[in-house]
Amino acid sequence: MREKYKHLLNFMANVITLAVEAVMFGWVWYECYVPLLDKANALFRRGNWAVIGMYVLFVFFFTKVFGGYRIGYMRLSDIILSQVLAVLLSMVVAYFEICLVANDYLTPKPLLLMTLAEIIFIVPWVILVRKAYQRLYPPRQLLVIYGNYSPDDLISKINTRKDKYNICAAESYRIGYEKLYPMILEYNAVVLCDLPAEVRNQIMKYCYQESIRTYVTPKISDILFRGADDIHLFDTPLYLSRNQGLSIVDLFVKRLMDIVISLIGIIIASPFMLIIAIAIKLYDHGPVLYKQERLTKDGKPFMIYKFRSMTTHSEDKGARLAAKGDARITLVGRVIRAIHFDELPQLFNILKGDMSVVGPRPERQVIADQYTEEIPEFVLRLKVKAGLTGYAQVYGKYNTTPYDKLKLDLTYIQNYSVWMDIKILFLTFKILFQKENTEGVDQDQTTAIRQ
Repeated sequence: MREKYKHLLNFMANVITLAVEAVMFGWVWYECYVPLLDKANALFRRGNWAVIGMYVLFVFFFTKVFGGYRIGYMRLSDIILSQVLAVLLSMVVAYFEICLVANDYLTPKPLLLMTLAEIIFIVPWVILVRKAYQRLYPPRQLLVIYGNYSPDDLISKINTRKDKYNICAAESYRIGYEKLYPMILEYNAVVLCDLPAEVRNQIMKYCYQESIRTYVTPKISDILFRGADDIHLFDTPLYLSRNQGLSIVDLFVKRLMDIVISLIGIIIASPFMLIIAIAIKLYDHGPVLYKQERLTKDGKPFMIYKFRSMTTHSEDKGARLAAKGDARITLVGRVIRAIHFDELPQLFNILKGDMSVVGPRPERQVIADQYTEEIPEFVLRLKVKAGLTGYAQVYGKYNTTPYDKLKLDLTYIQNYSVWMDIKILFLTFKILFQKENTEGVDQDQTTAIRQ
């Protein structure tokens, strides 16, 4: 019964957070900015609620995009980071809004102090709510049912979230339904890991009948189905999967966004790129830029530009991805890789049309060939241009397996929208503060394929 109130707890906690942020901004607005505006425009009083309402919308939008309202879902550190970034960005937008209203540059000090107060409130409040949430809703007791491959990799990933899940048992489907069904009833939820389609469907139907929560690792075909349209021309349901990639309208809007964003990015990033170029040159006197052939839409090769973050002889022994603690990475390289600034020259690739701002990571031919040899469907991700950032980059890691990257990239392609691109851009800003996303492969790996 208590399970039904889980979302209510999350909702009420977020409403209180938003209300406190609105009250703080309202106080700052009336006490610090309204007197200044009254001198210039006495008729503006009626717009006070509109300004406060806009600030609330800014905070809600940014927090929603970063996932800061998902208190029972995300890690505690992620929730705090998301909400802190949301109030910081809201402060910046609100300041420009206030300056536009006043038609003058006003002091940002009250907003800065307000944002600091909001952060001081957010951190302990989120911790308190999260502790209450965990006390009321302990980790789910899970049963993993696996197929022909070991589920150890998935289990190790799930075990990183012991605050949400507790894997109590793992069993092969080969023991038969007669033994599996009674086992399923003993747990809160079931994880179906790479099962044959027929077996998976049978177990899912049983779990649905018994109201047992089910987690499933999707197959490629499942992801393609998710992007299909419903057809209701007949009394038999049909799914339509067009399999053409992006539509002509999507391509036009996406290219327009690429040009605008890359131009703005180049202008803003120019001082940083100059500093990085000087630092690389002074460090070892080698070339500043690293050029390499990569693959984009339909397998078309192009030369990608990056700031060189490794030694000049880093690939004398052949192509390989960066490993954890890779000795080939220079001191300057470690810094710019940690904040992803080594990717900044790719803004020129985007402007040229070789890449898009958002899309699958561009792979080199030799590595793509290795992935395709093991996973023939890997070529499906080339339905769109390669991207500076992407769905797999924000929801995966540098060392995510090729098969999982393929699933993430196909999820992006099959569910593409302009809003998805915008959301990924905001999430890219967030992962700049998350070190685990740049973690390299293991020392015994040359690619992201696990041995």
